Amino acid sequence: MPSRSAPFLWLLNKEWRELVSSRAWWIFLVLMGPLVGVSFISAVRTYGEASGLNGTSAGVGEAFSPLIGIWAPTFSACELAAAFLLPFVAIRIVAGDRQSGALKIELQHPMPSFLRITAKVLILMIGCMIASLAAFAAVLLWKSYGGSIYFPELVTVAAGHLLNAALTIALAAAAASFTEHPSTAAILTLTVTVGSWIINFLAAIHGGLWERAAAYTPTAMVAQFQHGLVRLDVVLIAIALISTGLALAAIWIRLGTAVRRRVYESAGLIAATSVVILVCTLANASWDTSENRMNSFSKSDEQMLRQIRQPLYIEAHLAPEDPRRFDLEHRAISKLRRTLPKLYVQYVSSTSIGLFEQTNPHYGEIWYDLGGQKAVNRIITPEGVLETIYSLAGVSPAPEGDEDMFRGHPLAVRPGGAALVFYGVWPLLAGCIGVAFLRRHS
Repeated sequence: MPSRSAPFLWLLNKEWRELVSSRAWWIFLVLMGPLVGVSFISAVRTYGEASGLNGTSAGVGEAFSPLIGIWAPTFSACELAAAFLLPFVAIRIVAGDRQSGALKIELQHPMPSFLRITAKVLILMIGCMIASLAAFAAVLLWKSYGGSIYFPELVTVAAGHLLNAALTIALAAAAASFTEHPSTAAILTLTVTVGSWIINFLAAIHGGLWERAAAYTPTAMVAQFQHGLVRLDVVLIAIALISTGLALAAIWIRLGTAVRRRVYESAGLIAATSVVILVCTLANASWDTSENRMNSFSKSDEQMLRQIRQPLYIEAHLAPEDPRRFDLEHRAISKLRRTLPKLYVQYVSSTSIGLFEQTNPHYGEIWYDLGGQKAVNRIITPEGVLETIYSLAGVSPAPEGDEDMFRGHPLAVRPGGAALVFYGVWPLLAGCIGVAFLRRHS
């Protein structure tokens, strides 16, 4: 008796042949080498100069972490590829059967449409991971230079980019299923991508709800992973969006189903996803995987803060585009959100830039209210914020121990051999293999 999994395995094999016979994927694979190479070589040179290379001040690199100095810029090439290259590969795989007419033949076999889309996505993710080997070649080069590797933060960065790739694939799959032509799907995918950038732009100008929405865009999600921060709400929302994109693609590849029914099913799916996303925003768990704890206060400060049971209200009179607000939010408030469960923050301003509010005597003030005890100042540094909170709580901060200090990993080295690997070996090897596969499947 034939196995029930045999049709799915056959479909996986068929989608793999489609991938390796796609010129778009081989171009994507060839270009990944130079993209990663540019980022990695520039990052290593900057890191080396900051560590004392070429006569610069020795010791500056002690404040550097490979997470920000090397991994974030190196893997940013994967984000660029996911935005501008990966959609064309995904659209080619999803829309290819529709253009050739093979989809009509496949739909005659009894298999759920979601499984058909799942097979395509699995193969696309495998192809994406193969292309990501260029970034891991950079990891091996960094190790060969004597660089330090802290695996939790490296795994976090890689996982963030894989999640971003899955989002891109889901979006491209849905767009390719909606439209009749791949070029239309590409325009639709790019429109959504640009739309997420516009949300980030509006968040920087207006703040408020735009700022909350921008926290869940792919750009913001990748930035958090690149800083070693894993937020449960962001991960859950990303998974919800990926599942919705695949479900929409599964709905619209059913060519024999009436369009009205597919529209109703899509509307119901989007409504359900909206509810799920709202629920996911309530999840407040997070994990800081960075070696230097850049997303957290020191362990002694966190222990002191967890002893505070009263709700803390902070009202900051700072405009969205005021640099002081950015420093306050990213260096202090974001860390407090991870430590104090009863934290309520409100930003108050009459304008977006705050330039003409400087004459207001209260502009720039930060009000604190903890259990009825109130204080006000203009200090935006993490140390100043903590000192104010401790004074309101009536506690004395514990002295910072040596174990809380991050010594850094300076490395004054040049990116030897990197140009040969990424500009020569990788494109040549990928190109030769690609030509061989294309000739074999032609």
